[in-house]
Amino acid sequence: MSYDIEKSDAEWRAELTPEEYRVLRGAADEAAFAGEYTDTTEEGVYCCRACGADLFTSEEKFDSRCGWPAFYDPKDLDSVEVQQDGSPYPLVRCARCGSYLGELFEGEGFATPTDKRYCINSLSLRLKSADSE
Repeated sequence: MSYDIEKSDAEWRAELTPEEYRVLRGAADEAAFAGEYTDTTEEGVYCCRACGADLFTSEEKFDSRCGWPAFYDPKDLDSVEVQQDGSPYPLVRCARCGSYLGELFEGEGFATPTDKRYCINSLSLRLKSADSE
């Protein structure tokens, strides 16, 4: 797969902390209820921690009680890509750099406009506060 931002493994390792690298480039998940954005209600835009692309907004964030930040839709439909790779649930990646964000769940009965839950690792995100814009 080709992305707008392509870097070598060494470049990603130099730019990210070991834990960020494990999640973003290694497609691992952080522990449930441990991420900095799990319970955040601050308004703003959630960007890819690896490349800075705008991914989700606080308007689409909801409390799913799953232990990770949850969104019912991305900021723009082309800001994330959903990949079915044989995993139990489709993987969600940044469409700009290919970094792993989390997984997509559908049909769980949440009272949201899409009945989708983009379950995203806090380590994959950086919140750009509405106050700082």
